[in-house]
Amino acid sequence: IQYDVVLLLNLTHRFIVSSDRENRSLESTMARLAREYKECDQYEKAYQAQDAIFVARKRATNAKKVKPMRWVKNVGLGIKTPDAAIEGTYVDKKCPFTGNVSIRGKIIKGLVISTKMKRTIVVRRDYLHYITKYRRFEKRHKNIHAHCSPAFPVKEGDIVTIGQCRPLAKTVKFNVVAHEAQRETAGRKRFRMF
Repeated sequence: IQYDVVLLLNLTHRFIVSSDRENRSLESTMARLAREYKECDQYEKAYQAQDAIFVARKRATNAKKVKPMRWVKNVGLGIKTPDAAIEGTYVDKKCPFTGNVSIRGKIIKGLVISTKMKRTIVVRRDYLHYITKYRRFEKRHKNIHAHCSPAFPVKEGDIVTIGQCRPLAKTVKFNVVAHEAQRETAGRKRFRMF
């Protein structure tokens, strides 16, 4: 009986500590969100605004808790929300941090080989394929199209982490969730595993 009580106390302590950490991280994110409305980046013909934010709300003088003027969510899976998504002014409905896209399924690392499309990049993923007849491996690669949010300043040669999401276009089924700047200049088709 004593063992069960100790085990129960340990479990409740862990739950309280983890929920405190989540609350602190949420509070720090809320502190950086804009309370005043900042005009969103307007590059399109249609007016750009986040769906969850009402721009023309009335200011309450005696309100204790003021709703922030930018909607940001936590993707989960241990992925940190970038500062540019929290403090930025861009509007992207396909962004995993500020849009209507959830990350589920595969999480893959790869090398960026093209950034020529608008908000879409091509990621090269190298892997080894085993051939049973010769008992050896052969090198193979796949090019994956991924949506890249304006929160990430991605260039060719960078290493990105992409997460699977719902289909965003005919060939786009992944979304950039993390970015590492280029460390060395290497050949575009050099075999690199991550």
